[in-house]
Amino acid sequence: MTAELVRGQNHPLPGTRLVISVSAGHPVVVCATCTDERGTVCDEAVAHPGAPALPGVEVSRSATGTPRCTVDLEAVPASAQQVSLLLALPDGTGGPDRFGATAAPFVAVLAQDGTEVAGFTITGLDTETALVAVELYRRHGAWKVRAVGQGYAGGLAQLLGDQGLPRPRERAARIQEAAVPRPSRAEPAPLRSGTAADGAQISSPGGPGAPGRPAAGGDRSGRTPAPGPDAAIPEGLRGGGPPASGPVDPPTAPGGPISYTHPRRRSAPPPPPPPPPPSSAPAPEPGRPARPVAGDATGWSMEERLYNQIWAMFEDLARSVAAYRSAVDFAETRLDRELDQALNDPRGRIGGAGDTAREAARAKCQELTARARQALDRDLVQLGDESAVVEPALPPALARWDNPVWHAYRVPMETPMAVRLGDLQLPEAPDLLIPFLLRLPLERGLWVDSGRAGSETAMTLDEPQLRKLAMDCAVTHAARLLAVHPPGDFSVQVIDPAGTGASSLAPLVGSGVLADPPAAGARGVTGTLDRLTRRVDLVTMAVRAGAADALPPDLDTGEQLLIVNDFPHGFDDRAVTQLRYLADEGPAVGVHLMMVADREDASAYGPVLDPLWRSLLRITPVPDDHLADPWVRHAWTYQPLSVPVGSAVLGQVLDQVAAARRAWGR
Repeated sequence: MTAELVRGQNHPLPGTRLVISVSAGHPVVVCATCTDERGTVCDEAVAHPGAPALPGVEVSRSATGTPRCTVDLEAVPASAQQVSLLLALPDGTGGPDRFGATAAPFVAVLAQDGTEVAGFTITGLDTETALVAVELYRRHGAWKVRAVGQGYAGGLAQLLGDQGLPRPRERAARIQEAAVPRPSRAEPAPLRSGTAADGAQISSPGGPGAPGRPAAGGDRSGRTPAPGPDAAIPEGLRGGGPPASGPVDPPTAPGGPISYTHPRRRSAPPPPPPPPPPSSAPAPEPGRPARPVAGDATGWSMEERLYNQIWAMFEDLARSVAAYRSAVDFAETRLDRELDQALNDPRGRIGGAGDTAREAARAKCQELTARARQALDRDLVQLGDESAVVEPALPPALARWDNPVWHAYRVPMETPMAVRLGDLQLPEAPDLLIPFLLRLPLERGLWVDSGRAGSETAMTLDEPQLRKLAMDCAVTHAARLLAVHPPGDFSVQVIDPAGTGASSLAPLVGSGVLADPPAAGARGVTGTLDRLTRRVDLVTMAVRAGAADALPPDLDTGEQLLIVNDFPHGFDDRAVTQLRYLADEGPAVGVHLMMVADREDASAYGPVLDPLWRSLLRITPVPDDHLADPWVRHAWTYQPLSVPVGSAVLGQVLDQVAAARRAWGR
């Protein structure tokens, strides 16, 4: 999948041989520099049209050709830590005088097989005439591409000066001169003897006729006598000349009149162009919406477009159901009013007039309700079609566990913008599931409710079974968070005082992805909370003081998730206070809570823990309608995500995460 980058965003490169192409719609000068770890240009060398090759880098030889840069990162000097692609507007080509006057340039990074790895549309340019488009840089032995888009109104000279090169104006002038070579001012070549520009026969310069006119002796029609053996033959009628591209008038036989028709000019109209191939997708019928497409939303990347499209589907379903409920409520209110009027009308008490009025009121109510349902069904069909194309296109962070994308899972190098926690549905559309997405990094903790309060499904399960489902739910959420983060950027710790979650924790423990073994007993609870509280204290003070470099070198500053099972068993008052502190202050510095608990078990603390529960996002291990949207206040039914029965996808994903962590030394 092509990554569409924005300024400052980076993306890993799958190979070392790349082609960087530029689409600008006008001539562009392409240059490249290699810099070391200090940011100094290696050997003060710049690849440009006059000197297009550096070790491992080659650029276009002209500003008027196809702008591109070929890179072999294995051939780049070992001292080079970064390869920068520079673009500039050439002088004297009649093109635009600034990048802001044209369409935004587009830079595509292509793999060796031509597959597009990443794209970057450089927007927001105005008076700039030169810019740094992208950078290829090393990180932990691997190469990445970063979208830069830094423009310079001072042109190529200012850019080269910013790169630290001496005499930037002289260098820029030489590059501009080499990019657009000037034509030489040579004298025009004389016409060949005997051939005019249009193919007409003319006399030799020393002949009796004036140059450019028919030879003497010709008639008024411009025809001349048959040429002699020394006379020139019109171009294209010679035996060795190139054949005409189409039907031409036949040459005149020797001794006959000369044809003045241009030999390459067609005497018949060209054949009509072939009809365009039929489109594979049929045009939508009149009155029907267009076929939905995955990613049909605004956004800089496909991931962002899919995220925005899912939220648009959520809002569309909420508004459609709200309109349906409002219409039904209106129909029922109108029915009640008309029934009251029929009952209060004395004329309706005699004969069948009252029954007729009541039947008419009920029929009108049914008609309004049916029309509202018809409109809702039309919207549901459209949303269902859209969901059918969006679900298969989702990346792992947003996909269900039964999505085939997990079978091709690879540990990512970048953190996604969101993660999927489950599905949402409304009773009017039980078959339509909308992904429930949560932005990353997490801004609040999670509470997996293992109690029965308010849930009809939970009431059908016994308490041990419900607690087991809650812990399984927490483990799958933790596994997903580990899987969608780069190696070492996210770690999980577990507090299980009584060891009741051992069976559920087996995938995390067996794969080796946990930072430490699950903490058990009062000592384990105290040690884990003390360690995380200290981390939150130190990072908070460093951030507020602007002294992040003063943190201890052994302190893990990556995102951390603490799973707490069977709360409040094994927690004393001090541990409860520390837990509240982590819930309040932890998310700001990368420490997050996932509580697996029944609120009734902590009822002995009274209102002391109310702020804790309110600070966490409540989810359930079974379907429950406890979520409400901020627009129309629908009660949405939350459907938790579960791994398909018998599937080994969870273990396979965790094994890859563990292997990547070991390979990266995390």
